Amino acid sequence: MRKIIERDKIEHNKKTTSLYETLFHNANGYIGIRGCLEEEVPADWDTMRGTYINGFYDIIPMKQAENLCNFVEEKQTMLNVADTQTIRLIIDNETFSLDKGKLWKNTRTLNMEEGYTLREVVWESPKGKKVQIKVKRMASFSQLTLFSMEYEVTALNFTGNIKIESYHIADVTNYSNSNDPRMAAESARHLILQDMIVTNDESIAVSKTQKSNLTMCSMVVHKVQGNASTFAKKEGNKGIYLVEARVEEHSKLTLEKYSVFTDSIRYDNVVEAAKTDMEAILKNRLAYYYEKQKIYLAHFWKQTEVEIYGDEGVNQAVNFNMYQLLQSAAKDCHCNIAAKGLSGEGYEGHYFWDTEMFLLPFFILTNPDLAKMLISYRYDTLDAARENAGRLGHKRGALYPWRTITGVECSGYFPSGTAQYHINGAVAYAVVNYYLTTGDLNFIVEKGAEIIFETARLWLDVGNYSKGKFVIHDVTGPDEYTCMINNNYYTNCAAKYNMRWAAKIYELLKKNALIEKLSETLTLTEKEIDEMKNAAHNMFLPYDEELGINPQDDSFLTKPIWNLEQTPKDDFPLLLHYHPLHLYRHQVCKQADTVLAYFLFEEEDDDIMKKSYEYYEKITTHDSSLSTCVFSIVASKLGMHQKGYDYFGDSAKLDLENTHGNTKDGIHTANMGGCYMAIVNGFAGLRIKEEGVSLTPFLPKEWKGYQFEFRYQGNLMKVIVLKDEVILKLQEGSETWVTIYGKKYLVKQKIEVRSKKNVASSYL
Repeated sequence: MRKIIERDKIEHNKKTTSLYETLFHNANGYIGIRGCLEEEVPADWDTMRGTYINGFYDIIPMKQAENLCNFVEEKQTMLNVADTQTIRLIIDNETFSLDKGKLWKNTRTLNMEEGYTLREVVWESPKGKKVQIKVKRMASFSQLTLFSMEYEVTALNFTGNIKIESYHIADVTNYSNSNDPRMAAESARHLILQDMIVTNDESIAVSKTQKSNLTMCSMVVHKVQGNASTFAKKEGNKGIYLVEARVEEHSKLTLEKYSVFTDSIRYDNVVEAAKTDMEAILKNRLAYYYEKQKIYLAHFWKQTEVEIYGDEGVNQAVNFNMYQLLQSAAKDCHCNIAAKGLSGEGYEGHYFWDTEMFLLPFFILTNPDLAKMLISYRYDTLDAARENAGRLGHKRGALYPWRTITGVECSGYFPSGTAQYHINGAVAYAVVNYYLTTGDLNFIVEKGAEIIFETARLWLDVGNYSKGKFVIHDVTGPDEYTCMINNNYYTNCAAKYNMRWAAKIYELLKKNALIEKLSETLTLTEKEIDEMKNAAHNMFLPYDEELGINPQDDSFLTKPIWNLEQTPKDDFPLLLHYHPLHLYRHQVCKQADTVLAYFLFEEEDDDIMKKSYEYYEKITTHDSSLSTCVFSIVASKLGMHQKGYDYFGDSAKLDLENTHGNTKDGIHTANMGGCYMAIVNGFAGLRIKEEGVSLTPFLPKEWKGYQFEFRYQGNLMKVIVLKDEVILKLQEGSETWVTIYGKKYLVKQKIEVRSKKNVASSYL
């Protein structure tokens, strides 16, 4: 069973409340609900009570200290839209609370095969009344607007009165933390309640944003199982549903709570849409949606299965990470994947390059239809990217924003935000990755080519020639501890790749007589394509002959090296304790930069990469959650298998063990995608290029084996890596060629390919 279980915790730790709110949140890509305690918590407990709709936002000011040309002065932020999870329990006039009475049992379970969370509590009141409470919560994958709760109370040692107060709270604010730059600085009320109607077992609230002019509706309906009297009332901006019952010892009372959320981005009439969905939901009831959830997840796991033999803890963590990616991924064209998914308000619900470089590889290999939709978001925001390029002074091309919701730049600190032009390379890389893996030329014609051409044009405008080499000045690479530099190795590699593929896509479409219309629309000429070819061919990639490494940028090696060993542990992450300028003047890296380029673009020979890897390993803090997974992949690539495994271990359990100390703000989606890549691209050595698909697997000595499945051009294949051999099976599709340890094999259905390093055979 794919389950994550928090073992019995008799004494509830108030300091971990917000952490468990993240780990046990419910989401489906459209809505996300933090796993808060239904009964709320005392004022001194850390909590982030939130419900979110992907892509639903308001606009707030972001005042700059200097009013310079085209600085970003406002941003979009994801909203906490309503609280429909609050439920209070009163037993013979004693209110259930974890800080009162006695806990006999207190567990939570995330069931990843059936798609729900379960909270189980046995509580004894101060006066000795003992009850069992079970709360089952689900964000439906089959009905994206639905969040359900099943609240069951059993009297264990008494006969008496039970009262349940179920709330629908429309007057909510966003969370804030002024001491953390990754969070909003102020708690604000972005939604203004327009109307709230409470009748019988139903409540409807309609709210409107302050500035973005968006509307959302939350609708709640209750159903009771058992003999009880019920009453609904409106109290200020709250709808309250009251259930009162006389219960016998060992009998139970169950409340079903259905919440539906709709928004004006997707629906013309949010109230009618909510009513329509709720009508269908109530007709089907919960058992129907539980079954649909199981069916949906059975299909998901069939396509994404990763199993590790001999290490149940890591196996559980990997499954947890993949499940969170599913919960986070947009299921429609109106949004994308936020850096924290829909689990919390860290980074304000913004979309970064994380999607293209760390998350899309997972979906491209396991769910290409969903991957295509996620890439389509970038196509739909291409005009905004063109406008963004214009504001920064570029005469042609498109520049995607560093952080955004609708395609508009939301990064206020441009040195480590807007200056990260490499996001263009990430978007282009994702398009190419999708095409190579799926062979979907229609998507390239309809959307992908335009993205590739417009991002490539930007490089021609931002770069220039110096001494015969194409150089790029004043940008920031992935490493945000070194900003606004010239010739960042990673950025230049990304630009080279982007422009090379623009030329390849042009020739491919020309060969198939598909370029004429697009060339006319974009006023794209062969002269411009030749300029891209020349710039890519002459791209300057920094290299230091003395050290035999690729410097991160032109000036990086001229700076003093930061002494990480002498830095107090309490000073990490460095960005919270040192002024940016102090960081920028040292050789110290927040995350993989040049090392990441080695995985993605493979420009250098192994000797240069190994020397560079060892150099950057000594000066990288891994303060970014995007870092250790990359170091794992490249270590595996270079044959440093133990390092690859050690860095993978740091990545796999980052959220489950809260190793960065901030999982309470939301999951780290990019790291979760990176964890998957560390297995598939790192340990298994999977590569998909123009010449085809190849594998160079190794087995970490800590494991007995591992297996995973991936899709390639319509085929579903299973890879099993054991101590002495690799087994490849074609699960779906026709025959296809795969290279294993440098030798090509034709893989067919009902035929296994078995391979040992340098020795391979296939048999029926």
